[in-house]
Amino acid sequence: MLLIFALSSVPRLPAPPGGLSDKQAHALAYAVLALLLCRALAGGSLWRVTAGRAALAATLAIAYGATDEWHQSFVPGRESDLADLFADAAGVGLAAAACFACGIIGRFRRGGRGAAR
Repeated sequence: MLLIFALSSVPRLPAPPGGLSDKQAHALAYAVLALLLCRALAGGSLWRVTAGRAALAATLAIAYGATDEWHQSFVPGRESDLADLFADAAGVGLAAAACFACGIIGRFRRGGRGAAR
């Protein structure tokens, strides 16, 4: 979150590296945030992500994206953009779904025992 906040505070960012579009960079950054939140909420193991934990991580990441867009409205040379928030949410959704899939695999590997262990 600190890295996202720091980048959002820069008045004029250069183009994203690797030929990524601005929206792809948003989706990637927020996918990483959602992945880290899922892992943290699952006690450090993606194999323990439940639907509830994935949903909470997604909610937190999207809420942070909304506050970050609001923050950018106060930075000279930056503007708040709803399309950026949608890109953030797309990345979050994909990452949360992938984390939940890891949780399903983890429960399957344990024979269905202890969904929230």
